Amino acid sequence: MTHLWTPQRSGGRREGRDRGQVAIEYLGFLPLLLLIGLVGVQMGVIAYAAQQAGTGARAAARAASVDDPDAVPDPESAGRTAMSAWIAGRSDVSEEGGVATVTVRIPSLIPFWSFEPVERTATMPVPDPGSDSQSGSGPGSLSDSGADSLSGSVPEEVQP
Repeated sequence: MTHLWTPQRSGGRREGRDRGQVAIEYLGFLPLLLLIGLVGVQMGVIAYAAQQAGTGARAAARAASVDDPDAVPDPESAGRTAMSAWIAGRSDVSEEGGVATVTVRIPSLIPFWSFEPVERTATMPVPDPGSDSQSGSGPGSLSDSGADSLSGSVPEEVQP
């Protein structure tokens, strides 16, 4: 068996001098690690806010496109309800003519770093305000091209 020769330290006093070096290096590197972690979490918050803004805009546009306005909440309430509570509190919802826009102010986790608000828009067809929803002229209804109206009448040859 062969042993490698290792030099002996004189006096044994030098062994104690390197004991805290790794801890000091870690403490110096810790702020950088925390900053990188906060940037990652901040990017996640930005992506989540953008996703929630899109969800709120689609819900608001969907509520604006319903024929019977009494059947669903107003577009602003529908948009806020579709978002998380902490995002809904930081958002502005507006709707005009079937186009819903949600603007979310992004919270900043990193000091001295601010972000532009996220804005998402959704569009849905809106029924004509002058048309009656029962007359068959709204979106999704049948036209007068030989088809039966939505009143449920059955053609004569099918009736018993």
